[in-house]
Amino acid sequence: MSSTKNLAIVGAQWGDEGKGKIVDLLARNFRIVARFQGGHNAGHTVIVDGSQFVLHLIPSGILHPGVVCVIGNGVVIDPAALFAELDLLSEQGIDTEDRILISDRAHLVLPYHRDLEKLAETRRGVNRIGTTSQGIGPSYEDKISRHGIRIGDVVGAISTSRLKAAVRGNVEACNRLIEADEDSEEWSAVLDTVVRLGPRLAPMVTDVSTYLDNAMRTGKSILFEGAQGAMLDVDHGTYPYVTSSNSTTGGICTGLGVGPRAINGVLGIVKAYTTRVGAGPFPTELVEGVGDQLRVFGSEFGATTGRPRRCGWFDSVIARHAVRVNGIDSLALTKLDVLDEFEEIYICTGYKCGGSILTSPPANIDQLASCVPEYEAIPGWCNEAKTSGIQNDKELPSAARYYLKRVEELTGVPISIVSTGAERSETIIRSGSLVAPWLT
Repeated sequence: MSSTKNLAIVGAQWGDEGKGKIVDLLARNFRIVARFQGGHNAGHTVIVDGSQFVLHLIPSGILHPGVVCVIGNGVVIDPAALFAELDLLSEQGIDTEDRILISDRAHLVLPYHRDLEKLAETRRGVNRIGTTSQGIGPSYEDKISRHGIRIGDVVGAISTSRLKAAVRGNVEACNRLIEADEDSEEWSAVLDTVVRLGPRLAPMVTDVSTYLDNAMRTGKSILFEGAQGAMLDVDHGTYPYVTSSNSTTGGICTGLGVGPRAINGVLGIVKAYTTRVGAGPFPTELVEGVGDQLRVFGSEFGATTGRPRRCGWFDSVIARHAVRVNGIDSLALTKLDVLDEFEEIYICTGYKCGGSILTSPPANIDQLASCVPEYEAIPGWCNEAKTSGIQNDKELPSAARYYLKRVEELTGVPISIVSTGAERSETIIRSGSLVAPWLT
């Protein structure tokens, strides 16, 4: 195999870390950007020359001409959401023709999946997960229980009889769970919808595993793009308040059909503070006061749902956990400029729990909820200078450089990229950066 240089980009908190901007920043140096998990519940926002692009299913590399964007079998795809995204990109002047490939093994998100997720959230009551109710979880449930519908079942199917039986069985099972008849789906209508998807999907569908293998053998480099973050991983996150897929680097192999040696480096993305959306424990959460300031200064509202994000100080405990489970080599720290207004900033260095100090998050959700963060106070730089828009490491205020140094010390990995604003250009690539091999 040719010695390609492939890089994985993963979230190292609870998602919303700014992966879209970093993928967009680096994508021009790759031939392929490949998404390996999640669905359209993810939202990556990219701002270029004042124009905003919000991507949900399509990899952020689509904004660079000539970059091929791949959606792997580990992604669940709502065709309506996919087509809407393609149409919007076309309206915004982005050419997507012949630049998007979708795995024939990817599972579909269909209308009854949304019905099931809304029902499940309603029945959980106060214990609801806080999902986007886009049908992602039920689609993954169908996949694991072995009665999901894959794109390959729709495109290139020799006969519709198997597809018909699968759709009818799934819709009827869904309707038995939904008590109100007016909310029931008609299986034949769903089948008609699925069959109509075929012609538009067909030109994009391929065996992604084979395509990527051939690409690497001919020296083409790949940027692996993750969605959500390590703390939302179904195995390594704050279960059950997690997503339905593996959002850590292990998901690359299963979600794209590549071997582990295809991953030559891992870049973890963290915010300069911490946020999460939905329910679940959040040790450094700040209610009102500073939390509200972070939300306003950072425009912390979900790209997919518009929900306000919960905000808190940087948590090095979860960041270290993310570094370990992902094999992160280096970090990209985003939204440093959001901290420009604070006289004092805090970093969580450990959790006080039951008389002990924990340096990694406990698996038990109730134990994690009872943890009290141990903070280290860091001087702010509001009286020194602003970081907003800075593109040179040497121009950062000394207090900001010290903050970055402490994050590096506490997480155990260097920071290669610092984002100082929403624009692509408002970025620092640090001297000696570990992402340098992917920038040449």
